[in-house]
Amino acid sequence: MRRTDAPLALSVGDPSGVGPEIAIAAWQAGDSAGVPPFYLLADPALIAARARQIGANVAIAETMPEQAARIFHRVLPVVPLDATQVDRPGRPDKANAAGTIEAIDRAVADCLGGRAAAVVTCPIAKKPLYDAGFRFPGHTEYLAHLATLHTGAEVTPVMLLAGPELRTVPVTIHIPLAEVPKALTTELIVATARITAADLESRFGIARPRLAIAGLNPHAGEGGSMGLEDQRIIRPAVEQLRAEGIDAFGPLPADTLFHAHARASYDVALCMYHDQALIPAKALAFDEAVNVTLGLPFIRTSPDHGTAFDIAGQGIARADSLIAALRLARRLADSGTEAAAA
Repeated sequence: MRRTDAPLALSVGDPSGVGPEIAIAAWQAGDSAGVPPFYLLADPALIAARARQIGANVAIAETMPEQAARIFHRVLPVVPLDATQVDRPGRPDKANAAGTIEAIDRAVADCLGGRAAAVVTCPIAKKPLYDAGFRFPGHTEYLAHLATLHTGAEVTPVMLLAGPELRTVPVTIHIPLAEVPKALTTELIVATARITAADLESRFGIARPRLAIAGLNPHAGEGGSMGLEDQRIIRPAVEQLRAEGIDAFGPLPADTLFHAHARASYDVALCMYHDQALIPAKALAFDEAVNVTLGLPFIRTSPDHGTAFDIAGQGIARADSLIAALRLARRLADSGTEAAAA
Protein backbone atom coordinates (compact mmCIF):
# COMPACT_ATOMS: atom_id res chain seq x y z
CA MET A 1 0.00 0.00 0.00
CA ARG A 2 1.37 3.39 -0.99
CA ARG A 3 1.74 5.70 2.01
CA THR A 4 1.95 9.43 2.46
CA ASP A 5 4.76 10.63 4.72
CA ALA A 6 2.65 13.32 6.37
CA PRO A 7 1.87 12.68 10.06
CA LEU A 8 -1.56 12.89 11.63
CA ALA A 9 -2.72 16.17 13.22
CA LEU A 10 -4.16 15.60 16.72
CA SER A 11 -6.10 18.45 18.32
CA VAL A 12 -5.94 18.53 22.12
CA GLY A 13 -9.69 18.96 22.73
CA ASP A 14 -10.78 20.51 26.00
CA PRO A 15 -7.54 20.63 28.02
CA SER A 16 -9.45 20.36 31.30
CA GLY A 17 -10.52 16.88 30.22
CA VAL A 18 -8.51 13.76 29.48
CA GLY A 19 -7.35 14.87 26.03
CA PRO A 20 -3.79 15.82 27.12
CA GLU A 21 -3.21 12.59 29.04
CA ILE A 22 -4.63 10.19 26.45
CA ALA A 23 -2.46 11.92 23.85
CA ILE A 24 0.55 11.35 26.10
CA ALA A 25 -0.48 7.72 26.70
CA ALA A 26 -0.99 7.11 22.98
CA TRP A 27 2.52 8.40 22.25
CA GLN A 28 3.95 6.24 25.04
CA ALA A 29 2.21 3.15 23.59
CA GLY A 30 4.10 3.78 20.36
CA ASP A 31 5.05 0.98 18.00
CA SER A 32 3.92 -1.75 20.38
CA ALA A 33 0.31 -0.58 19.85
CA GLY A 34 0.74 0.31 16.20
CA VAL A 35 0.46 4.06 16.85
CA PRO A 36 1.37 6.01 13.71
CA PRO A 37 3.32 9.29 13.83
CA PHE A 38 1.24 12.28 14.91
CA TYR A 39 1.75 15.74 16.32
CA LEU A 40 -0.30 17.32 19.06
CA LEU A 41 -1.75 20.81 18.60
CA ALA A 42 -1.70 22.19 22.14
CA ASP A 43 -0.06 24.51 24.64
CA PRO A 44 3.32 22.82 25.29
CA ALA A 45 3.48 24.15 28.86
CA LEU A 46 0.13 22.57 29.67
CA ILE A 47 1.16 19.22 28.18
CA ALA A 48 4.39 19.24 30.16
CA ALA A 49 2.52 20.12 33.36
CA ARG A 50 -0.04 17.37 32.81
CA ALA A 51 2.70 14.83 32.15
CA ARG A 52 4.30 15.73 35.48
CA GLN A 53 0.96 15.55 37.28
CA ILE A 54 0.17 12.04 36.06
CA GLY A 55 3.74 10.82 36.47
CA ALA A 56 4.36 10.23 32.78
CA ASN A 57 8.00 10.06 31.76
CA VAL A 58 7.72 11.70 28.36
CA ALA A 59 10.03 13.98 26.42
CA ILE A 60 8.17 16.84 24.70
CA ALA A 61 9.49 18.87 21.80
CA GLU A 62 7.98 21.96 20.21
CA THR A 63 8.02 21.49 16.48
CA MET A 64 6.37 22.24 13.15
CA PRO A 65 4.17 19.73 11.28
CA GLU A 66 6.86 19.14 8.67
CA GLN A 67 9.35 17.87 11.28
CA ALA A 68 6.96 15.87 13.45
CA ALA A 69 7.23 12.47 11.77
CA ARG A 70 11.05 12.59 11.86
CA ILE A 71 11.22 13.11 15.63
CA PHE A 72 8.10 11.18 16.67
CA HIS A 73 9.91 8.03 17.82
CA ARG A 74 12.13 10.02 20.21
CA VAL A 75 9.83 12.74 21.57
CA LEU A 76 6.17 13.73 21.65
CA PRO A 77 5.90 16.44 18.97
CA VAL A 78 3.79 19.40 20.07
CA VAL A 79 2.93 22.18 17.63
CA PRO A 80 2.35 25.25 19.82
CA LEU A 81 -0.88 27.21 19.71
CA ASP A 82 -1.02 30.99 19.72
CA ALA A 83 -3.54 30.80 22.58
CA THR A 84 -2.33 29.84 26.03
CA GLN A 85 -4.38 27.30 27.97
CA VAL A 86 -5.24 27.03 31.65
CA ASP A 87 -4.32 23.70 33.24
CA ARG A 88 -7.20 22.92 35.60
CA PRO A 89 -7.98 19.20 35.21
CA GLY A 90 -11.63 18.44 35.83
CA ARG A 91 -12.68 22.10 35.86
CA PRO A 92 -13.76 23.28 32.42
CA ASP A 93 -13.06 26.94 31.77
CA LYS A 94 -14.27 29.16 28.92
CA ALA A 95 -10.79 30.73 28.95
CA ASN A 96 -9.64 27.57 27.15
CA ALA A 97 -12.18 27.91 24.35
CA ALA A 98 -9.88 29.92 22.08
CA GLY A 99 -7.16 27.27 22.22
CA THR A 100 -9.62 24.42 21.79
CA ILE A 101 -11.00 25.98 18.59
CA GLU A 102 -7.58 27.06 17.32
CA ALA A 103 -6.32 23.47 17.57
CA ILE A 104 -9.23 22.23 15.44
CA ASP A 105 -8.83 25.07 12.93
CA ARG A 106 -5.15 24.43 12.47
CA ALA A 107 -5.53 20.65 12.22
CA VAL A 108 -8.01 21.09 9.37
CA ALA A 109 -5.83 23.71 7.63
CA ASP A 110 -2.79 21.43 7.95
CA CYS A 111 -4.68 18.50 6.49
CA LEU A 112 -6.07 20.44 3.54
CA GLY A 113 -2.65 22.03 3.03
CA GLY A 114 -0.90 18.66 2.81
CA ARG A 115 1.04 19.05 6.06
CA ALA A 116 -1.05 16.36 7.76
CA ALA A 117 -2.54 13.14 6.40
CA ALA A 118 -5.70 13.27 8.53
CA VAL A 119 -7.33 15.07 11.43
CA VAL A 120 -7.80 13.29 14.76
CA THR A 121 -9.61 15.17 17.50
CA CYS A 122 -9.61 14.70 21.25
CA PRO A 123 -12.98 15.29 22.98
CA ILE A 124 -14.44 18.76 23.50
CA ALA A 125 -17.07 19.96 25.95
CA LYS A 126 -19.74 22.16 24.47
CA LYS A 127 -20.71 24.31 27.47
CA PRO A 128 -17.39 26.17 27.93
CA LEU A 129 -17.35 26.75 24.18
CA TYR A 130 -20.94 28.02 24.21
CA ASP A 131 -20.07 30.28 27.15
CA ALA A 132 -17.31 31.78 24.98
CA GLY A 133 -19.61 32.36 22.01
CA PHE A 134 -19.28 29.12 20.02
CA ARG A 135 -22.50 28.56 18.07
CA PHE A 136 -22.17 25.13 16.48
CA PRO A 137 -23.99 22.06 17.87
CA GLY A 138 -20.80 20.03 18.03
CA HIS A 139 -17.51 18.94 16.51
CA THR A 140 -19.11 17.38 13.44
CA GLU A 141 -21.01 20.49 12.41
CA TYR A 142 -18.01 22.75 13.02
CA LEU A 143 -15.77 20.59 10.86
CA ALA A 144 -18.32 20.83 8.05
CA HIS A 145 -18.25 24.63 8.45
CA LEU A 146 -14.44 24.65 8.19
CA ALA A 147 -14.56 22.44 5.11
CA THR A 148 -16.89 24.92 3.41
CA LEU A 149 -14.70 27.87 4.42
CA HIS A 150 -11.62 26.25 2.92
CA THR A 151 -13.15 24.81 -0.26
CA GLY A 152 -16.17 27.02 -0.96
CA ALA A 153 -18.32 23.91 -1.38
CA GLU A 154 -21.20 23.00 0.92
CA VAL A 155 -20.75 19.62 2.58
CA THR A 156 -23.09 17.34 4.50
CA PRO A 157 -21.25 15.74 7.43
CA VAL A 158 -22.20 12.21 8.41
CA MET A 159 -21.21 10.69 11.75
CA LEU A 160 -20.05 7.08 11.60
CA LEU A 161 -19.31 5.04 14.72
CA ALA A 162 -16.86 2.30 13.76
CA GLY A 163 -16.02 -0.60 16.05
CA PRO A 164 -14.58 -4.08 15.52
CA GLU A 165 -18.06 -5.63 15.29
CA LEU A 166 -20.41 -2.82 14.25
CA ARG A 167 -20.66 0.40 12.25
CA THR A 168 -23.58 2.74 12.86
CA VAL A 169 -24.65 6.11 11.44
CA PRO A 170 -27.18 8.42 13.13
CA VAL A 171 -29.25 10.22 10.48
CA THR A 172 -30.14 13.00 12.95
CA ILE A 173 -27.40 13.89 15.40
CA HIS A 174 -27.23 16.54 18.11
CA ILE A 175 -30.90 17.43 18.51
CA PRO A 176 -33.42 16.65 21.27
CA LEU A 177 -35.28 13.39 20.87
CA ALA A 178 -38.58 15.27 20.69
CA GLU A 179 -37.34 17.07 17.56
CA VAL A 180 -36.36 13.92 15.65
CA PRO A 181 -39.71 13.16 13.94
CA LYS A 182 -39.87 16.73 12.64
CA ALA A 183 -36.27 16.70 11.42
CA LEU A 184 -36.46 13.30 9.77
CA THR A 185 -37.19 13.42 6.03
CA THR A 186 -36.89 11.04 3.11
CA GLU A 187 -34.39 13.43 1.52
CA LEU A 188 -32.19 13.48 4.64
CA ILE A 189 -32.10 9.69 4.86
CA VAL A 190 -31.25 9.37 1.17
CA ALA A 191 -28.49 12.00 1.37
CA THR A 192 -26.98 10.38 4.47
CA ALA A 193 -27.08 6.93 2.90
CA ARG A 194 -25.46 8.13 -0.33
CA ILE A 195 -22.53 9.69 1.53
CA THR A 196 -22.18 6.63 3.75
CA ALA A 197 -22.16 4.21 0.83
CA ALA A 198 -19.70 6.34 -1.15
CA ASP A 199 -17.21 6.70 1.71
CA LEU A 200 -17.44 3.05 2.73
CA GLU A 201 -16.53 2.19 -0.82
CA SER A 202 -13.82 4.80 -1.46
CA ARG A 203 -12.20 4.99 2.00
CA PHE A 204 -13.01 1.67 3.67
CA GLY A 205 -12.62 -0.43 0.54
CA ILE A 206 -16.05 -2.13 0.71
CA ALA A 207 -17.01 -2.84 -2.89
CA ARG A 208 -20.81 -2.74 -2.49
CA PRO A 209 -21.75 -1.69 1.04
CA ARG A 210 -24.87 -3.22 2.58
CA LEU A 211 -26.94 -0.60 4.44
CA ALA A 212 -29.45 -1.73 7.06
CA ILE A 213 -31.98 1.06 7.66
CA ALA A 214 -33.49 1.12 11.14
CA GLY A 215 -37.07 2.10 11.80
CA LEU A 216 -37.93 5.06 13.98
CA ASN A 217 -40.77 3.57 16.01
CA PRO A 218 -40.97 0.30 17.97
CA HIS A 219 -41.22 -2.66 15.58
CA ALA A 220 -40.61 -0.22 12.69
CA GLY A 221 -44.09 1.18 13.26
CA GLU A 222 -45.93 -2.15 13.33
CA GLY A 223 -47.58 -1.48 9.98
CA GLY A 224 -48.54 2.05 11.01
CA SER A 225 -50.16 1.15 14.32
CA MET A 226 -47.24 2.65 16.28
CA GLY A 227 -46.43 5.65 14.13
CA LEU A 228 -46.53 6.47 10.45
CA GLU A 229 -42.96 7.75 9.94
CA ASP A 230 -41.60 4.32 9.01
CA GLN A 231 -44.06 3.90 6.15
CA ARG A 232 -44.28 7.51 4.99
CA ILE A 233 -40.67 8.69 5.41
CA ILE A 234 -38.23 5.78 5.81
CA ARG A 235 -39.65 3.22 3.37
CA PRO A 236 -39.69 5.66 0.41
CA ALA A 237 -36.05 6.48 1.17
CA VAL A 238 -35.12 2.80 1.04
CA GLU A 239 -36.98 2.39 -2.25
CA GLN A 240 -35.19 5.39 -3.76
CA LEU A 241 -31.79 4.13 -2.63
CA ARG A 242 -32.41 0.71 -4.12
CA ALA A 243 -33.51 2.32 -7.38
CA GLU A 244 -30.14 4.11 -7.42
CA GLY A 245 -28.28 0.82 -7.04
CA ILE A 246 -27.42 1.17 -3.36
CA ASP A 247 -27.86 -2.05 -1.38
CA ALA A 248 -30.19 -0.66 1.30
CA PHE A 249 -32.95 -2.56 3.09
CA GLY A 250 -35.51 -1.72 5.77
CA PRO A 251 -37.03 -0.14 7.73
CA LEU A 252 -36.04 -2.75 10.30
CA PRO A 253 -37.05 -2.99 13.98
CA ALA A 254 -34.15 -1.54 15.93
CA ASP A 255 -34.57 -3.94 18.83
CA THR A 256 -33.49 -6.91 16.67
CA LEU A 257 -30.91 -5.11 14.52
CA PHE A 258 -27.79 -5.41 16.63
CA HIS A 259 -27.39 -9.04 17.72
CA ALA A 260 -24.54 -11.03 16.16
CA HIS A 261 -26.57 -12.84 13.49
CA ALA A 262 -28.22 -9.61 12.33
CA ARG A 263 -24.90 -7.74 12.23
CA ALA A 264 -23.51 -10.29 9.80
CA SER A 265 -26.08 -9.22 7.20
CA TYR A 266 -24.91 -5.60 6.77
CA ASP A 267 -21.85 -3.36 6.68
CA VAL A 268 -23.45 -0.38 8.41
CA ALA A 269 -26.70 0.36 10.22
CA LEU A 270 -28.34 3.73 9.53
CA CYS A 271 -30.20 4.79 12.65
CA MET A 272 -32.77 7.54 12.95
CA TYR A 273 -31.41 9.34 16.02
CA HIS A 274 -28.28 9.76 18.12
CA ASP A 275 -28.82 7.20 20.87
CA GLN A 276 -30.24 4.57 18.55
CA ALA A 277 -26.82 4.51 16.87
CA LEU A 278 -24.49 5.25 19.76
CA ILE A 279 -25.91 2.93 22.43
CA PRO A 280 -25.19 -0.32 20.55
CA ALA A 281 -21.85 1.01 19.27
CA LYS A 282 -20.66 1.87 22.77
CA ALA A 283 -22.17 -1.23 24.36
CA LEU A 284 -20.22 -3.47 22.00
CA ALA A 285 -16.93 -1.55 21.96
CA PHE A 286 -16.78 1.26 24.48
CA ASP A 287 -12.98 1.38 24.54
CA GLU A 288 -12.36 0.60 20.86
CA ALA A 289 -15.08 2.45 18.94
CA VAL A 290 -14.04 5.35 16.74
CA ASN A 291 -16.05 8.36 15.59
CA VAL A 292 -15.45 9.01 11.88
CA THR A 293 -16.89 12.00 10.02
CA LEU A 294 -17.88 11.09 6.47
CA GLY A 295 -18.66 13.53 3.68
CA LEU A 296 -15.68 15.83 4.34
CA PRO A 297 -12.83 16.65 1.93
CA PHE A 298 -10.41 15.35 4.58
CA ILE A 299 -10.29 12.39 6.96
CA ARG A 300 -11.38 12.96 10.52
CA THR A 301 -11.53 10.44 13.35
CA SER A 302 -12.01 10.82 17.09
CA PRO A 303 -12.21 8.63 20.18
CA ASP A 304 -15.79 7.68 20.91
CA HIS A 305 -15.96 9.11 24.42
CA GLY A 306 -16.23 12.46 26.09
CA THR A 307 -13.93 14.70 28.10
CA ALA A 308 -14.23 12.59 31.29
CA PHE A 309 -13.75 15.59 33.57
CA ASP A 310 -14.36 13.36 36.59
CA ILE A 311 -11.09 11.46 36.07
CA ALA A 312 -8.98 14.14 34.36
CA GLY A 313 -5.53 14.62 35.86
CA GLN A 314 -5.53 11.28 37.67
CA GLY A 315 -3.56 9.33 35.08
CA ILE A 316 -6.18 6.58 34.83
CA ALA A 317 -7.84 7.52 31.52
CA ARG A 318 -7.54 4.76 28.93
CA ALA A 319 -6.13 5.68 25.52
CA ASP A 320 -7.58 2.64 23.69
CA SER A 321 -10.18 4.59 21.72
CA LEU A 322 -7.72 7.34 20.77
CA ILE A 323 -5.19 4.74 19.64
CA ALA A 324 -7.91 3.09 17.55
CA ALA A 325 -8.80 6.51 16.10
CA LEU A 326 -5.17 7.20 15.18
CA ARG A 327 -4.72 3.79 13.60
CA LEU A 328 -7.96 4.06 11.60
CA ALA A 329 -7.08 7.59 10.41
CA ARG A 330 -3.74 6.28 9.17
CA ARG A 331 -5.39 3.35 7.38
CA LEU A 332 -7.99 5.59 5.72
CA ALA A 333 -5.32 8.10 4.67
CA ASP A 334 -3.20 5.35 3.15
CA SER A 335 -6.22 3.84 1.38
CA GLY A 336 -7.03 7.23 -0.11
CA THR A 337 -3.46 7.72 -1.29
CA GLU A 338 -3.49 4.28 -2.89
CA ALA A 339 -6.81 5.00 -4.65
CA ALA A 340 -5.56 8.37 -5.95
CA ALA A 341 -2.48 6.71 -7.40
CA ALA A 342 -4.47 3.95 -9.14
